[in-house]
Amino acid sequence: MVFDFRRLDIYRKVPKDLTQPTSTGAIISVVCSLFIIFLLVSELLSFVHMDVVSELYVDDPQSGDKIPVRIVISLPNMPCEYLGMDIQDSMGRHEVGLVENSDKLPVNQGRGCLFTSSFQINKVPGNFHVSTHSSKQQPDNPDMNHEIKELRIGERIIIPNVKSQAFNALEGKKTFDKHALSSHDYVMKIVPTVYESIDGKTRYLYQYTHAYKDYIAYGHGHKIMPAVWFRYELTPITVKYTEKRKPFYHFITMVCAIIGGTFTVAGIVDSMIFSATEMYKKFALGKLS
Repeated sequence: MVFDFRRLDIYRKVPKDLTQPTSTGAIISVVCSLFIIFLLVSELLSFVHMDVVSELYVDDPQSGDKIPVRIVISLPNMPCEYLGMDIQDSMGRHEVGLVENSDKLPVNQGRGCLFTSSFQINKVPGNFHVSTHSSKQQPDNPDMNHEIKELRIGERIIIPNVKSQAFNALEGKKTFDKHALSSHDYVMKIVPTVYESIDGKTRYLYQYTHAYKDYIAYGHGHKIMPAVWFRYELTPITVKYTEKRKPFYHFITMVCAIIGGTFTVAGIVDSMIFSATEMYKKFALGKLS
């Protein structure tokens, strides 16, 4: 006895002359096909799109002991000749009037200054401040009211699906409504951040939060020397963002589920409509017992 391999076929074919096409079935088939195409395109876009997963852990992600900082600040009522960048920290660093990688651009017809500086800070509590402390001659009417164009710590990149505001939280901060002789104090909590792209490349960034206050302080000889202070300390918590893409088998599974599920539901709906139509015809002819 020869075994017929075709007996294993679970997809038995029905001859066309034994099937009956209907207008309702055609409508359902067209709608079903359009629905499948829509879901397949949506799933394909979801598969191609990268997700960014975040996690928290306690660690120092970068082996180096320096953090790059870039600041761009506009002081419309303070001439460039008086301004400088000072840096201090708990390791004993004390630099007054940092010149390297600093630039001053006169604004407001020379009455103000756009001050730009790039430097590095140690991973210890400290501060950096824009002031007139390094100037040999102090201005008669100091005014440190300002607008922060940029204050970025670490590398500068844009992370998809992640709000970039925390990486440049002070951008657009203005203090023009404060007293001209006020000092401005920003207290910042810096959060180390690691970004690992889909190609395995790792970038080191730093988010930060801040609190602000202004006050009038008197220096030696009861002379007011306002400044813009940025006091910082690093948190022990590190945030890690990792780019991930859905695995291909997940995409194939969803495709099968979409096609199979849609055809199954459409078949059930078509059968229900067809059965209801046939029952109505029999009822109308009085053949329904």
